[in-house]
Formats: sequence, structure tokens, C-alpha cells
Amino acid sequence: MPTSSAPQTMRILILGATSGIGLEVARLCIERGWHVGAAGRRADALERLKTLAPAQVETEIIDICNVEAPQRFQALADRMGGFDIYLHCSGIGYQNPELDPMHEVATTETNATGFVRMMTTAFNYLRHVQREGRLAAVSSIAGTRGLGAAPAYSATKRLQNIYLDALAQLARMERLPIHITDIRPGFVATSLLNDGSHYPMLMDPKRVARQIVRALEQGRRRLVIDRRYALMVAGWRLMPQWLWERIPVRTKH
Repeated sequence: MPTSSAPQTMRILILGATSGIGLEVARLCIERGWHVGAAGRRADALERLKTLAPAQVETEIIDICNVEAPQRFQALADRMGGFDIYLHCSGIGYQNPELDPMHEVATTETNATGFVRMMTTAFNYLRHVQREGRLAAVSSIAGTRGLGAAPAYSATKRLQNIYLDALAQLARMERLPIHITDIRPGFVATSLLNDGSHYPMLMDPKRVARQIVRALEQGRRRLVIDRRYALMVAGWRLMPQWLWERIPVRTKH
């Protein structure tokens, strides 16, 4: 975070800023006057975002599954003059009880390999270039327990939760002022859930984005969105394994 006593413009680099939660967070940050580094795979969406405030927004096409993604990330961060917050919103997911290998592997490559690729890049940028800042990621309540309807999705979200915990400990071990925020929403009405299924307690992405920005401003370590999901997750954690395995947790078509 900025250390000078003089007022400074907050700098946030958002990966996954071309749609859904990432796009809504980017719009809110622009409204707040923040310097926004927007990254994602869709050049047209990035250009539309930049037109909202050309002087505030830097863009870069980044595919987190591409081995060149770290170099593109660093180029964007350098153009911004560094970042105070890195927010990782990039991910995919499927309901896949049929265990289609294509879906399971694609989810793993994006949510696990791609996630680790970018979080290590961001952590090392702060470690070697900037020394301090905040790393945040939108994970999911799905990481709480293994969901039979979405095995790879729930497993990779659990990986994200644990990886963020590990980075928080690593920063402490090295006495670095690098802070971690793990954001765990429930079902959000984005294109990720546009599969014809009925999802309960579906949340508006604008409302979710407001809670995320507030959590980043407050320096929260972990946030479950919203209270209904926080209660549900608490129940999941208390449930013995034998009972969990007998509950058909899935959405309806």
C-alpha cells in the first residue's frame, strides 16, 4: 500500500476484468478515481473499458494459461508504475457429474495452473520490485467441501484457498508487508453460470463487486459473500464426512 503521507491514487491490477465480477470491480474502481490495470483475453472488452476513463486505465491481453502471461503481467504493472492491489478474478467452472475429461482438465489448467502462475508472478513482483502491496483473489465457497456435481471446480477452489494461506505465511516468514485477501462468493449471476441450470440464492454481480471493493479498502483477510452463504458454509464445515457424502449437492436444470 502507499506509504507516503501525501494523498496517492490507489493502483489496482485486475486479471479477469473483461466480464463478470472483474468487470464490475473495474468499473467501481474507475468511479473511485483509482488507476486501473485491466487484463483479460478479450481485446474488444478491454478497449470498451478503457474508453470509460482513458487517463485512468491501462490494458493488456493476458491468457493465464499461456506461458507468456507473466511477462505480459509485468509489462502492465510497469506501465502502471506498480500496483497497490492485485485482484485475480480469472477462472472457469462446470457442473460435470459425467466427468467429461475435457471440462475437468480445462478447469484444472485454468483454476490451478493458471492461478498459481499468476499469483507467483504477482507475489514475486511485490517481493523484488515493490516490497509491499495486497494480493487478492476471488475463489469460491465451493472450496469448502468436495462437490460431486463439480469435482474439478471445488478441488481447484480449495487449492486457491490453501495457496493464499501459504502465501500469507510466506510473507510473514520473510517479514514482507505483502497482505492477502481471499474472497469467497456464492453463486453470482455471471456468464460462468449461464448453463441453463437453476442456481439458488443467485447474487447480482454489481452488489458482489461493491462488497469486494469495500473488503479491499478495509484490508480484509477473508470474506464470504454473503451472510446467507456464510451460514451455509458454517453448516458444511460442521457436517461429518459420512453425512456429507450422502447429500446430493447439485443445481436443477
